[in-house]
Amino acid sequence: MAGQNMNHPDIDVEQITRQLHDARALLIDQSDESQESRATVMLDQQSVGRLSRMDALQGQAMAKAEEERRQVTIRRIDAALARLETGEFGECIECGEWIAVKRLEWDPTVLKCIECAD
Repeated sequence: MAGQNMNHPDIDVEQITRQLHDARALLIDQSDESQESRATVMLDQQSVGRLSRMDALQGQAMAKAEEERRQVTIRRIDAALARLETGEFGECIECGEWIAVKRLEWDPTVLKCIECAD
């Protein structure tokens, strides 16, 4: 059983920490690169057709939605890193048992074991 502020005994803490930091850095890079596509759409009514305006607005909306997903993932990564620091990584937040190692390797940000996730 989990508890006593000890990370999952069967995980490589350094490897998981590196994996999380790398994923976070990639998301921040993607966020920086996509900043322009999320900017306010400025269109000259005279030179841009109605369909082009609609395409530009749709592209902007899609870029904003993608950025929102990136920010949620960054917050989940930050929370996983905090759990690693406090020794609570790998413990199901619902039942307190250890989350399966394969599940943590697949997604180190998961909070629940497979039984509680259903």
